[in-house]
Amino acid sequence: MYLNTPPRSTIRLTPRGRMALIAAGAVVAGTAVAVPLLVMGEEEAARPTSLVIPEGWRASQVYAAVDKALALPSGTTKKSLAKLDLKLPNDADGNPEGYLFPATYPLEENGKKATPDSLLSAMVDTANKKFSGAPIAAGAQRNAMNVYQAVTIASIVQAEAATKADMGKVARVIFNRLERGMPLQMDSTINYALNRSTLRTTEADTRIESPYNSYQRMGLPPTPIDNPGDDAMRAATSPAAGDWLYFVTVKPGDTRFTADYAEHQRNVAEFNAQQKASPKPAK
Repeated sequence: MYLNTPPRSTIRLTPRGRMALIAAGAVVAGTAVAVPLLVMGEEEAARPTSLVIPEGWRASQVYAAVDKALALPSGTTKKSLAKLDLKLPNDADGNPEGYLFPATYPLEENGKKATPDSLLSAMVDTANKKFSGAPIAAGAQRNAMNVYQAVTIASIVQAEAATKADMGKVARVIFNRLERGMPLQMDSTINYALNRSTLRTTEADTRIESPYNSYQRMGLPPTPIDNPGDDAMRAATSPAAGDWLYFVTVKPGDTRFTADYAEHQRNVAEFNAQQKASPKPAK
């Protein structure tokens, strides 16, 4: 099952954190839900008019943003899920992860204020329209998978790719590993299982008991690990051509893909040297 796969102690497919992207996303979303103060004799809170969901946000981040935008107690949106009738595929089993499509959503339309139900429904409806279109549906079929599997791959691509240009190559690495019966060994799935984003995955991390542990379990994780955007979906359904099995972002703008394990080891060594030479990111 682990055919031609070197020992875990020497493999680092994607030793690269997502802290910067998530922080950037938080800034974007915060702009949409920020409540500026106006001085008119006394301070008044101006209501936000829209909610921005960035590409790659996890469902938990979306729920928190909805609570903030609607001035609801923390946890309200997540608790409301059981009562909602979201139009999700059967494979999702009621979990909207992957289907909360990144976009800008109004908080009031035609005089009617948004609710957790209306916002999440709008996100899922947008995703369904995007994913049921010919390019995505046909692309999924062409790659011998259903749309939900394509969304799952796209979510990993969204989390792992350092740039838009890298997305097609990351998708091809995923397909190549699946086709060869190799575990995906993606750090992003470990981070999802641990509800974190970090620069490094330790040996202990790869031994956690979780269906999202792609070091220990074969195939795709059971659900998407975030909510991918258009570019990641296109990459998942039309991956770049190549024989790559490994990749590592040595430094910003320098992601190296290879099918040669020895070359990958050299790239990882260079990455590790870069990390030792630079300050560790805040956690």
